[in-house]
Amino acid sequence: MVSNVGLQSLASNVTTQSMLGTATVNYYIRGVGLQDYTQNNTSPVMMYMDDVAFPLSTMTSGMLFDTASVDIVPGPVGTAHGLADTGGEIHIHTADPTKVWHYGARQDIASYARSITDVYVSGPLARNVQFRLAGQTMHGGGWQYDPQNHTHLGDANEGALRGKLAWQPDNRTDIMLTGHWMRDLSQVVVGQPVLNLDPSLPTPVLGSRQANWDLSPQFAHLVGRSATMKPSENNMLWGVDIKASRDLGFATLKSISAYEAERESEYTDQDGTVYRGGDMYRNIQANVFSQELRMESEKQSPIEWVVGLYYNRVRMKQSFYYDFTDYRRFMVNTHYGQNQQAFSQFADLTYKLPHGVRLLGGINHESDDRQLLNLETVHINSERLSFYNEGGNYNQFSGHLGVQWQPIQQFQVYFKVSKGYKPGSFTANDTAVQAQLRPTKPESVLAFEVGEKADVVPNKIRLNAAAFYYSYHNQQILSDYLVPNYGPEGMFVNIPHSEIWGVEFSAEIHPLPHVYVHENLGYQRMKFTQFQALDLSATNALYKQSGAWSAVFSSYNGVDGGMPKLTLNGDAEYRQPVLSQKYQISPGIDWMYRDSQALQPGGLGPYRLPPYFLLGAHLTLKPMHGPWYISVYASNLVNRRYYVTGQETTTTFFWVQGPPRFVGGRLGINF
Repeated sequence: MVSNVGLQSLASNVTTQSMLGTATVNYYIRGVGLQDYTQNNTSPVMMYMDDVAFPLSTMTSGMLFDTASVDIVPGPVGTAHGLADTGGEIHIHTADPTKVWHYGARQDIASYARSITDVYVSGPLARNVQFRLAGQTMHGGGWQYDPQNHTHLGDANEGALRGKLAWQPDNRTDIMLTGHWMRDLSQVVVGQPVLNLDPSLPTPVLGSRQANWDLSPQFAHLVGRSATMKPSENNMLWGVDIKASRDLGFATLKSISAYEAERESEYTDQDGTVYRGGDMYRNIQANVFSQELRMESEKQSPIEWVVGLYYNRVRMKQSFYYDFTDYRRFMVNTHYGQNQQAFSQFADLTYKLPHGVRLLGGINHESDDRQLLNLETVHINSERLSFYNEGGNYNQFSGHLGVQWQPIQQFQVYFKVSKGYKPGSFTANDTAVQAQLRPTKPESVLAFEVGEKADVVPNKIRLNAAAFYYSYHNQQILSDYLVPNYGPEGMFVNIPHSEIWGVEFSAEIHPLPHVYVHENLGYQRMKFTQFQALDLSATNALYKQSGAWSAVFSSYNGVDGGMPKLTLNGDAEYRQPVLSQKYQISPGIDWMYRDSQALQPGGLGPYRLPPYFLLGAHLTLKPMHGPWYISVYASNLVNRRYYVTGQETTTTFFWVQGPPRFVGGRLGINF
């Protein structure tokens, strides 16, 4: 089972981070990504679920079950389907209906009373009609507690369903109807403060599983929830899509129509203390409609081509409530609406030449229009601030050129140049002045990549490698804006230019009988070449000395971009027949290392997450020819204390800790 956050263990130079321990997950590939808690922006890394693009990443929460495959594609994309991107794509492919009956279930029970249950059934309803129904529930697993009142925190309470109906009206036509639903009432993890700038609010010293949080009755009344509510989600996601394809002989015509809806209510204690300095409650109502039409040529043709059109429409309303009573002496509500639509046209071409040479090319034109509407910030029982509407209209081209050479079946080399595009974005969160709402410019990446794929020893050693260089223009980044007499607030800004370069290696090795090893290794460096911005650490230090806010700006030219430089992950397994060859026992280990990560440009000390290394282990028993398996496992085997993300709220900078050791067992059966 792979969660949204766990996707980073599948490839090199990939980072996935839950914002503040919540359902919102941000994705980075080769240093390209965006820390977007408010979901006001198109992600530089696009998530696809069964070929449907999800421009709001939270909409994929709880959907990674009954999966068939996961594909992670780095670099600028968008010439063969969907939307253009600067960072890449993550494709989740879930299992399709089958023409013969299959069904199964899996039960996973682990530490802290965590329970995960998966079930599915698939088969024919009629001669040319098949269905698949799959579901998952997750409960427990809360490992945090408040040492002041011994309140338990972090339990999951989530359920999801997915149904698919396939129909083949004739031998040239395929139609698939998919619907899914997810309900999430899980508690969220609370961060631990590592820096507090207000001497009247001392930073608590907490153990590895400890957390502080507190909800005032006044704030609970304001948001219309119980005063006993813990930091938690109250989300419902659902959607439906219909995919149809028709074989025209010379090409296949495909249509993908989708509608996705999100209803999110979320309470987080962002400062991780009992003080009322960063308690937050947000409501999001959003929906996305998308339509894609594309035509693909036959795969055996010397010239393979794809042409298509894509359209999406997003409507969103958000309300943010903050309790700043112990810091700013008031509570706040910021609310607004956002409309967005995008239309793109794309074409992709592969030309096969003699001697294993292929020429590659593609182009995408995308127009994006978005408006931030009717934003108001209300200081409860004090004042109401109304702001002008903001908008952006963007038109950009992107594309790629490349060449592949495969002199023999076991070896391929390639080179490609690509340009990616992402539209501008807004900041909308606890707005105090109009300047915070200025939209950013679109960002673009000019990427160069060279690589090889080789079966060095067929069925024994496979080695893939790549090297890349990105010229990054107008990179969008969550920086800070100092509101006079108020304090720093998060704000998206553009970095005029930065550079990223790196290398990646992937190996699958079967060196000895029964031994299987898989390893991913990535090294990347990011450097700002033109960037001047508010220096948060210096501004905070000055405030701590003087007690007054005064902006300190710094040049970050030549400063490292802060993404983890070295990442590696892998696993090794020994598969041994036992008991007269009737069963197989498979002990194995897995590992992951992530380098330190700056949370602010040039960040050090509390503004930089320390590196960490995690080790896991498992032991699986299954019959050589049978439907069941049983497994025991441990994650974070040595019980390391490590941190996966961090952020600042008001005067507190905090880190969010990763889970401690979990020990569990799985029992699965498939027919």
